[in-house]
Amino acid sequence: MNTINYWLALLRVPGLKPDLYHHLLNVFGTPEKVLAASPGSLGKLGLKAGTVSAIQNPAAELIEPDLEWLQHDDHHIITFHDARYPELLKTIPAAPPLLYVRGDPDFLQLPQLAMVGSRTPTASGRKTAMEFASHLSNAGITVTSGLARGIDAACHQGALEGIAGTVALVAHGLDIVYPAAHRELAEEITHNGAIASEHPIGTAPLKAYFPRRNRIISGLSLGTLVVEAALKSGSLITAKHALEQGREVFAIPGSIHNPLARGCHQLIRQGAKLVETANDILEELSALLPAELPRQAESRADPLAENQSSQVLDPDHQKLLKCLAYEPMPIDELVNRSGFAASEVASMLLILELEGCVVSESGLYTRVA
Repeated sequence: MNTINYWLALLRVPGLKPDLYHHLLNVFGTPEKVLAASPGSLGKLGLKAGTVSAIQNPAAELIEPDLEWLQHDDHHIITFHDARYPELLKTIPAAPPLLYVRGDPDFLQLPQLAMVGSRTPTASGRKTAMEFASHLSNAGITVTSGLARGIDAACHQGALEGIAGTVALVAHGLDIVYPAAHRELAEEITHNGAIASEHPIGTAPLKAYFPRRNRIISGLSLGTLVVEAALKSGSLITAKHALEQGREVFAIPGSIHNPLARGCHQLIRQGAKLVETANDILEELSALLPAELPRQAESRADPLAENQSSQVLDPDHQKLLKCLAYEPMPIDELVNRSGFAASEVASMLLILELEGCVVSESGLYTRVA
């Protein structure tokens, strides 16, 4: 039996969580020795009779899907003892005993920043996430997120525009893509990054797995940036893991009227670092980064830096822009605030969108410059 088979067989033991898996490795040394251990020696460790029986009689057929999946060129299974296993991830409590990886596993070793946020962000939040991710990627930082809708997807898309790629951590087996709408995005990530999971092939995306997955997102990263998050957002779980793991936590502030800014504001009150530009993050992490990171020859402008295009607009467009808040606003409110006719407002909003000063979504307009 190949060494990987022992690791997979032990992973498939029902109820064997990562902390217990590691405890068995610490006692016996290797999965092969764990599976060969006597019932008495396993019982002395406090294992239940059912767990001892499952270890003594591993179901070989259970690992067949994993072995079959592993036959593809861009599919990898990395054990905790593998040299490719990320050193930073090894330091967290209950680190995954194995990582299933689709794409290039070398991306797991690169300096990473976790970026997370709401699944239903504002248009401004989505744009901010993409711009931050793109800037950080071009500065040599790999962006890590969870492939969820909203901010996660925007972060992956922005990072793919840069040079350092992106890593997606998912809460299911890598034989499926969830959500299914991200199939094309997942394919792009495998070509310029990696998708990883601690779950065996065939594992469905159950609700309970997502909070557990978040510890890996933060555990792979030097820090975690929260872009937009409500007070009861799963993104705050990732930030909590980051703090417990001794990592940096960053948050982007927002309007007091935006409920998706309240989670970020709470993090800032609790000590997270307020950031306005991606350079704020790079400066904070500079001591933790390699002396020389691959950088794009012509660095892009820092996101959230003042947009120069807004300074060359005519007075009417400038006036409308000043009436527009940094949270979604309907066109009729803009008509009331500005005093312009509805047709004039609609025409000017189109120009402002083309200039990159405004984004629209579901009939609402948000200032982003």
